Amino acid sequence: MSIDATGAAEAETRDHDLDAHGHQGPLYQMALGAIGIVYGDIGTSPIYAFRETFAGHHTLIPDQLHIWGVLSLIFWSMMIIVTLKYVTIVMRADNKGEGGSLALLALINRQLSGKKKWTGGIVLMGVFATALFYGDSMITPAISVLSAVEGLTTVNTGLQPFVIPIAVGILVGLFAIQSHGTARVGAMFGPVMVLYFLVLAALGVMHIVDRPSVVLNTINPLNAVYFFSNQPVRAFVALGSVVLAVTGSEALYADMGHFGRKPIRVSWLYFVLPALLLNYMGQGAMILSAGPLDALAKVKDPFFYLAPDVLRLPLVLLATAATIIASQAVISGAFSVTQQAIQLGFVPRLRIAHTSESAAGQIYIPLVNWALMTMVILLVITFQNSSNLAAAYGIAVTGAMLIDTVLIAVVLLYLWHWNRIVALSLVVLFFFVDFSYLSANLLKVPAGGWFPLLVGAIAFTLLTTWAKGRQLMIARMNEASLPMKIFIKSAAPSAARVPGTAVFMTSASSGVPHALLHNLKHNKVLHERVILLTVRIEDVPYVPDEKRIESRDYGAGFYRVVLRFGFMEEINVPAALAQVKAIGPQCRMMDTSFFLARQTLLASSRPGMAIWREKLFAWMLRNAESAMEFFKLPTNRVVELGSQVEI
Repeated sequence: MSIDATGAAEAETRDHDLDAHGHQGPLYQMALGAIGIVYGDIGTSPIYAFRETFAGHHTLIPDQLHIWGVLSLIFWSMMIIVTLKYVTIVMRADNKGEGGSLALLALINRQLSGKKKWTGGIVLMGVFATALFYGDSMITPAISVLSAVEGLTTVNTGLQPFVIPIAVGILVGLFAIQSHGTARVGAMFGPVMVLYFLVLAALGVMHIVDRPSVVLNTINPLNAVYFFSNQPVRAFVALGSVVLAVTGSEALYADMGHFGRKPIRVSWLYFVLPALLLNYMGQGAMILSAGPLDALAKVKDPFFYLAPDVLRLPLVLLATAATIIASQAVISGAFSVTQQAIQLGFVPRLRIAHTSESAAGQIYIPLVNWALMTMVILLVITFQNSSNLAAAYGIAVTGAMLIDTVLIAVVLLYLWHWNRIVALSLVVLFFFVDFSYLSANLLKVPAGGWFPLLVGAIAFTLLTTWAKGRQLMIARMNEASLPMKIFIKSAAPSAARVPGTAVFMTSASSGVPHALLHNLKHNKVLHERVILLTVRIEDVPYVPDEKRIESRDYGAGFYRVVLRFGFMEEINVPAALAQVKAIGPQCRMMDTSFFLARQTLLASSRPGMAIWREKLFAWMLRNAESAMEFFKLPTNRVVELGSQVEI
């Protein structure tokens, strides 16, 4: 896609929005939905971002130099990272309407695979960004809900002992309702978040009127420069907390498939961004207007002190509701990312339940849900308060942002062929900002930043082990594969044929499946119709119906069928088989038997993977969801045949 074809590109995206995702309805309605889902994470940042910069692990004196400098850094971070990078540029790089690191990776891999020698490294970077997301998805609910509940102490200091039990109770309840779906609750997300952002703006304006100079000083980049020139070390360290103001910006891109590009842009530029900036400026104005001792007290929780005493408890309740919504968005995002990773071959098959008959994107993955809940509760209990959690927050986000910059650099230069001076100027700017934030966050490693890195390393090991193991297993099985034509000539004429259809599931697009050989060897019969079925997951979100099915007739009642699905689609093999026209009569499930091969892996010293990774892959394979449930096969029509494979 060339940059010169901007109009065509936008028209193409609009088509994807309407056709592939059903983004129909008024713009305001879609924007309202986006406000409710997309902006929860970045929208709850004012609760703790400004506070952590001044009263966190590396304190700053709340004077004019530091407040002007921090506000300027927040403003320009939002403009460069969120508005310019993600909203203006990255969101153009949609994969058939879908966004997110995996969708962007699939887009690059599809168009450049084999053309550039470094595409393998790009794939690994995209996978690592996905791995970092899991660390982020554990910390976000913990810090968001805990920081909101801590607001109770600004109402009554005696409530401090109840903060952790209340936060844990809210989080347990949130994870417990996931299996029931969020459609009904989700309908309230938009209005609640709209009210929340309006309150943010109103609270900010209440204090800005007391010190209107805060507006010009916030947008003046010289204040950030002055901060760095006067206190370079303190300013650099402060970046580790300032970045909390833009955490969640990658969600704008990741959730693009749910709402489309335009509603997300409109809601950000005309509603969310102004509300956030007004609130940050209000916090700064309030601290500057207070006396020295009062400023030191209020800077420990400036967000809640924006409200008068009589309105503080309602603000705590509203903020808690907003953090629950933000956590829900992260949990749903973890389900979606996991589903994409399964379809793209980075994660074993897991049980996926659909919680809505009308919205295909509303899914529930029990293993992910309970694993996330366990880790989130452990984080709250271990770190005890949101300031300690803030020390662990940011590394995963900035790491993913830096990887997104690498991926978008490839898109600008090699997919869109932008003018090199323009593209490189933007890439250098993004690299400078992202690398500065990542470097500052590395200082947090001893204080808790090790946690998301550890989670990311474990997730990366699992993702790459599964992908490499599958590749090796398929290669080993193909080594002993018998050509189909030779099998038909030698076995078909002599074997007894029985009525009905046999479907042999195989990952290989050629050769005889092991299950077919085992069945013939032990049962000594062949069905009248034998279908060799391969399910392919394409690196596009949705495959059009006309490209869904590919079939080939070998003769003698043997057929090969390839079913293609997008990585965002639900796979239903019986429903798809019923649409196949070129293989004789329509497949009736009562006359069809599905034969699956269940491999037992034997770790060996053959080159490919280290022994410990082979054993890890074998364990993952044993615990993967059965193909029968994953492909929606009828339980009473499935036969499993075992075999051993050395990798």
